[in-house]
Amino acid sequence: METTQSAGDISPRGARVGVVRESNAGERRVALVPKIIAGLLKQGVEVVVEAGAGAGALIPDAAYEAAGARIGDPWSAEVVVKVAPPNDAEVARLSAGQTLIGFLAPRDAVNQIGKLKAAGVQAFAMEAIPRISRAQVMDALSSQANVAGYKAVLVAAQDSTRFFPMLTTAAGTVKPATALVLGVGVAGLQALATAKRLGARTTGYDVRPEVADQVRSVGARWLDLGIDAAGEGGYARELTEDEKAAQQQALEDAIKGFDVVITTALVPGRPAPRLVTAAAVAGMRPGSVIVDLAGETGGNCELTVPGQTVVEHGVTIASPLNLPATMPEHASELYSKNVAALLELMLSEGRIAPDFDDRVLADSCVTREGES
Repeated sequence: METTQSAGDISPRGARVGVVRESNAGERRVALVPKIIAGLLKQGVEVVVEAGAGAGALIPDAAYEAAGARIGDPWSAEVVVKVAPPNDAEVARLSAGQTLIGFLAPRDAVNQIGKLKAAGVQAFAMEAIPRISRAQVMDALSSQANVAGYKAVLVAAQDSTRFFPMLTTAAGTVKPATALVLGVGVAGLQALATAKRLGARTTGYDVRPEVADQVRSVGARWLDLGIDAAGEGGYARELTEDEKAAQQQALEDAIKGFDVVITTALVPGRPAPRLVTAAAVAGMRPGSVIVDLAGETGGNCELTVPGQTVVEHGVTIASPLNLPATMPEHASELYSKNVAALLELMLSEGRIAPDFDDRVLADSCVTREGES
């Protein structure tokens, strides 16, 4: 006879982990994929998957069952894993004593941290994983940024009126497109590498001059504007007003010479820095393309309309939101590895027992025992 359990109970085989179906519009990723679940089961973890949880990533329920998971109610599990931050209805389905793992937007002005705290939920934010060597396998921001950087170049190629590679034909030779990437973190480096593979002449810029060697390592040129704004945790610090003015003028002059500009610059917890002015857009050759990956925090381009593609002065400005969700198969696979690695760090003999003396768990926990 099967034993019934209430929210937060631990099954005879160990911890129960629930995989929910994402409800946010356009979110096609899933927090755990079947082949990752198989590894958790070997450690004594029971996995319950909501019906249709993998549908957006083209993973049928049968694939989860074949991996050893059970299709059922994930919201009563001891640990609930998801991708997008929970909405009000999802927070209401959680109970005191449960653990939630997912993207929780802890640095955003509007988030659900307070409501999770009030509900007595212990929550771990994937964005808060510290960027240290041993936590790289859990770094979901980086894994999803790789997807976004790759897809941004495909968006640019789709919207461009020009070839990316040099082509030699009977009718003559077509010069390669020139591509500039502003912000050379994980997404920026992937964008540079992808644009290079497509045949473009690539250039990278960042306010952290120490990343110049990384730019060159993917075959791109380094645009040196003489500004150093290295910050903590691998991010850039916010520029002073004088630095902003100097950077803006120098960038405005440089941007006008490129066919494609991809922007990825973010400052955690703050609006995206404005790097591409309206004047810079007006100076670009008609038919050029800007892909702004910072739309969710206001955009790096002055003329960006988050979530839309607009044309100004003959230049196409695209600001797609949540690009990783447009590649749900591989994005889910990468994210699953991040989540599973965090879960494994919490496990002790198949049970959830987080050691908060561990920096990774301490830093990523945003609500704990009613505190945040």
